[in-house]
Amino acid sequence: MKILMVLTSHSEMGNTGHKTGFWLEEFTAPYYVFRDAGADITLASPAGGQPPVDPNSAADDAQTETTRRFEADEEAKAALAGTRKLSGTSIDEFDAVFYPGGHGPLWDLAEDADSISLIENAAKRDKVIGAVCHAPGVFRHVNGANGESLVRGHEVTGFTNTEEEAVGLTQVVPFLVEDMLEANGADYRCGEDWGSFVVRDGKLVTGQNPASSEETAKAVLNTLKQ
Repeated sequence: MKILMVLTSHSEMGNTGHKTGFWLEEFTAPYYVFRDAGADITLASPAGGQPPVDPNSAADDAQTETTRRFEADEEAKAALAGTRKLSGTSIDEFDAVFYPGGHGPLWDLAEDADSISLIENAAKRDKVIGAVCHAPGVFRHVNGANGESLVRGHEVTGFTNTEEEAVGLTQVVPFLVEDMLEANGADYRCGEDWGSFVVRDGKLVTGQNPASSEETAKAVLNTLKQ
């Protein structure tokens, strides 16, 4: 199994002066699910090199078993520091693509032509496509083979409006994931705020929030094995 993980290169939380990036657990939990299953993992980002980590996800109270494992894993840290540029990456090399969340993707990956093209090509080639938390925001401008939004008519989940309100960023983010998915014609589903909730519709796998990271990755693996 060859899996591409695509991370944000965006580090600014709008005009607030606060930093953002990818959410550490949403990278580390899937990374180790994939690696422990024997997958060959490639990391990419729009700018290449070290993607920005949301500092809140690196705080002591946000640490998990997989984030602590990552901090002790020099090989994984080196891989993260050396992500390849998304512009030079073809989905043909991979069986699946997975997008970790954090607020960063709402600014860059949702609008990034290389990311949009990669996902559209993944769908055309019937690859598995996974995204967790804010990362379903990357589907904002992605169309399926029929020319309509990739998510139209599909069951999907992603960070809820009420979860965004709870972290006080409703007026800061460029768009709300839940609203965008519904506007694009998705059959949006969600569980309780902050609880693990995963939806699989064909080869499209989405998770609601950070707590869903591990189960979303497991669902990607299960889909690959079918």
